[in-house]
Amino acid sequence: MNITTDYFVILLPLALILILSKVLSKLCEKIGLPGVIGMLVSGILIGLISYIPNQTILNDTSIGGIGFLAKIGVILIMFSAGLGTDIKQIKSVGVPSIIITCFGVAVPLALGFVVACLFNGGFVNMSRDTLLSNLFYGVILTATSVSVTVATLKELGKLSGKVGTTIVAAAIIDDIIGIVILSFIVALKGSNGEVVSPWHVLLMTCLFIVFIAIAGMLAGKFFNFLEHKFPHHRMLPIFSIAFCFLVAYLSEEVFGVADITGAFAAGLFLSRNPEASYIDRKSDIMSYMVFTPVFFCNIGITTKFTGFSTEILMFGLCFILAGIIGKVVGCAGSALLCKYKFKESLCVGIGMMARAEVALVSAQKGVENGLVSSEIMPFIVILIVITSFATPILLKLLMTGDKPENKIEEVKAN
Repeated sequence: MNITTDYFVILLPLALILILSKVLSKLCEKIGLPGVIGMLVSGILIGLISYIPNQTILNDTSIGGIGFLAKIGVILIMFSAGLGTDIKQIKSVGVPSIIITCFGVAVPLALGFVVACLFNGGFVNMSRDTLLSNLFYGVILTATSVSVTVATLKELGKLSGKVGTTIVAAAIIDDIIGIVILSFIVALKGSNGEVVSPWHVLLMTCLFIVFIAIAGMLAGKFFNFLEHKFPHHRMLPIFSIAFCFLVAYLSEEVFGVADITGAFAAGLFLSRNPEASYIDRKSDIMSYMVFTPVFFCNIGITTKFTGFSTEILMFGLCFILAGIIGKVVGCAGSALLCKYKFKESLCVGIGMMARAEVALVSAQKGVENGLVSSEIMPFIVILIVITSFATPILLKLLMTGDKPENKIEEVKAN
């Protein structure tokens, strides 16, 4: 089959994806879970079609088309993540959020690396590719998604308090650091088997930062002019998405930096625009109409829960434990260092352990670049489900009965 002549074969699975993902994501939201889980489950259910003998719904052409749309979905997800980032939130917490983030990134990264080494030949005489692969397993575990945490804290009246503000601020920095590390390792991997010097990657990363700073400044002026000339006009989100695609393309093609990093950076700069919420809302309409459900469902469709060896199962279980323990211990322990009370520290650690879209994007990027095995994907899905269920339950147990907190202006380490 040829995608250019037999494009219609994608229409039926696409219809199934959109219908099932919307229904199941709404059901998940009704019971307090992220809609992402519903989309993943939709993909898993649709993926069961491939086990039907002589079926033609999920063939090479339709799966290839879905995969293509999913790649655009990744770009839009990261653009939205950058667009929704509030840099001012970091200032309200200050130094503690930076310390908590650093430990919250370093500890799970280290644990993920250790687990990968234990199941991938040990710590001695690692090849360059093996070292990068083991590091990338750790990078996957650095991601944090606090959508479930935010909803829970809002319900408990704690979102604007010390713990809530700290979690949100730390999660913002967490995303930025995680994406930078991901891009660096992907760039070191190179393409077509070429060996890339770390110094070359560092130089190109620095040039990318300079480029993105200049592009962001010029874009800021352009979009401020556009917002002043055509307030609340659809040209704003249209040009914003075009800017996202352009920066994502240039970051990958020119600087060797992951395209998702460029998309995130584009959103980050536009987040300061007065119409940022309008841009985010309109771009989300396009994204969540088609591309985002396709991305998450594609993960479910391509994830296989069969044929695992005992070693893979053991690795997956240890990987999940490393992801949970790493965030809780890293964030809670560093919060204690910042003079937070034990209960507050534990709430911060639990609030930061939830995973969702960024973990999936990171893992998928690793699979695409040959850094990690696709066999890790089921365990990422399980990690997301476990943390999404456990986070609100544990937070409610710890915080129910406490008085709602007023908004704080600044949290300082004593």
